[in-house]
Amino acid sequence: MAFLDIEHLEKSYGPTKVVKDFNLGVEKGEFVSFLGPSGCGKTTTLRMVAGFETPSQGAILIDGKDMLRLRPNQRNIGMVFQSYALFPNLTVAQNVAFGLRVAGADKGMVAERVAEMLETIGLPDLGNRYPFQLSGGQQQRVALARALAVRPKVLLLEEPLSALDAKIRVSLRGEIRAIQQKLGITTINVTHDQEEALSMSDRSVVMHQGIADQVGTPFEIYNRPATRFVANFVGTLTLLEAEVLDPASGRVSIGGTEATLGRKLPKGSVTLAVRPEMVSLGTAPGRETEVTGRIVDVDFLGSVIRLRARIGDATLAFDTFNDSHANPPKVGSEVTLSLAARDLLLIGE
Repeated sequence: MAFLDIEHLEKSYGPTKVVKDFNLGVEKGEFVSFLGPSGCGKTTTLRMVAGFETPSQGAILIDGKDMLRLRPNQRNIGMVFQSYALFPNLTVAQNVAFGLRVAGADKGMVAERVAEMLETIGLPDLGNRYPFQLSGGQQQRVALARALAVRPKVLLLEEPLSALDAKIRVSLRGEIRAIQQKLGITTINVTHDQEEALSMSDRSVVMHQGIADQVGTPFEIYNRPATRFVANFVGTLTLLEAEVLDPASGRVSIGGTEATLGRKLPKGSVTLAVRPEMVSLGTAPGRETEVTGRIVDVDFLGSVIRLRARIGDATLAFDTFNDSHANPPKVGSEVTLSLAARDLLLIGE
């Protein structure tokens, strides 16, 4: 049994089922992200774990103890909200101490714990400030410290970085991950930001229409998507329709170009996908399949330039590194692209 067990969890609002037979085991100290678009059920699932929503059916156990009979304040769960939810009339130190005071902790322990938490989040000298005197990133750190001060068994993060600008998000997600690993606290993070989920998590749960489409490590989610939705949602790729010529060897025809995948395929036609970084401009060692296309789009992304070329009925995205001494191909120019058949992903439904 895992430290946090979610078993056959469902939630319906009238005839609409928003979470469907959700199952997940989270180990002690593990960081798991629920990833998906708006309306996929990730926040509803998080709120059921917290006790703010009542499941239509299913079970939630923490360290073997049934949570469904307990109110939110009895579950020993810390939660960081998207809006921070700091008390504006309390100082930073008073905000961090709030849960401890409600629990009846003595003053000496509260002071010691608050000092420890402010040191942990890197704000040891800001205890006397009020929330309005802090930046967004600092407010989020205080919200995290308040959640951690009561030493919860499980930490829940509800899109904690969505209100911050891009540069602060990147910095703060590293800090949150470092604090989580230092304390060894079991954590569930809800986000629609795939980069955030992949960079912070031990495992990610990609949700779609109330269902966990795939559960896996960031490497597995990105490199071996289990469904068409996961393949399209996580990262950038090109979907290619291919005709299977030899199911046993995996030989296919992609817009008239043949490739052998070296694995068994079903008869008929299949959908293949390829990531932009798996495609090279021109001939490349180890990438034996070559196709010819015409550039239709060029996006300058700094260190990387993303181009799109029309290949038959498909548009193939590929990346090249920025070279200040060489201009990328122009829109309308004809190019040869190479890729390895082993990098073509077989996409299910």
